[in-house]
Amino acid sequence: MGWIDKIEQIKKDRNAVILAHYYTMPEVQDIADCLGDSLALSQFAQKTNADVIVFAGVYFMAETAKILNPTKKVYIPDLESGCSLSDSCPADEFILFKQKYPNHKVISYINCSAAVKTLSDIICTSSNALKIVQSFPADEKLIFAPDRNLGAYINHISGRNMVLWNGNCHVHNALKAENIIELKTKYKDALLIAHPECQQIILQFADYIGSTTQLLNFAKNSNRNQFIVATETGILHQMQKQSPDKEFFIASTDAFCNCNDCEYMKLNTLEKIYDCLAFGKNEILLSEEIMCKAKYPILKMLELSK
Repeated sequence: MGWIDKIEQIKKDRNAVILAHYYTMPEVQDIADCLGDSLALSQFAQKTNADVIVFAGVYFMAETAKILNPTKKVYIPDLESGCSLSDSCPADEFILFKQKYPNHKVISYINCSAAVKTLSDIICTSSNALKIVQSFPADEKLIFAPDRNLGAYINHISGRNMVLWNGNCHVHNALKAENIIELKTKYKDALLIAHPECQQIILQFADYIGSTTQLLNFAKNSNRNQFIVATETGILHQMQKQSPDKEFFIASTDAFCNCNDCEYMKLNTLEKIYDCLAFGKNEILLSEEIMCKAKYPILKMLELSK
């Protein structure tokens, strides 16, 4: 019996579901009960009737699932599946940062730790960041953390002047304008579609800017046939499944491969998912206090995202 059959059987036995992000390996995406971006996965986690959740993604995502399901067992396939963006905003440093702006409300991107979520007034994802920001009065003073690139993009399109924490995703932030120009020169008919975690110098070349799900939908619905994709490589699996007749070229930071991988996402494997289900490995454990404080800004986001 292969890993997929073993996982399917034990899922039934334990009333378990597997959540996976688009940046994981193709075989992990294909076995997921819910495959999505951060917003879709949070919405699914909030509603699931499963007793056990295995979150194939990175640590802050599994934490979010646990916060929304404090009485359920939540596991992550690999405890080393961290996030450079989340790590760029330590809670103790963020407390000191907040103290400099005492009259500001805090909007935190979901790519942050549970501890930082407890310090936030509301959470957002790249799918709903603009909507969340615009839910505040125009004269409201705001802090946006931890992604400076996403915050700068929202400032640009909304006309806001939010104070930005200086964090970034190492995968998106590493993309270079020189590579984008080279790809656009090589594939003259291709549209550049980019995630807003990219630097502004990349976004200014983009034909379309959107969250992971928004990029997928744009490519699927477009009448164009070639796309340069400025985000993590894992998205290509679904793009090619949805549009097998179209061509996708990943914006890469490596001259030797057509890839832009998040090494943390790629730690999720079928074998590790099975170990979570079979042996209870890598359970997410959070204090009642953290879960209670972090849940409020997440629920506030989910309510506004209906």
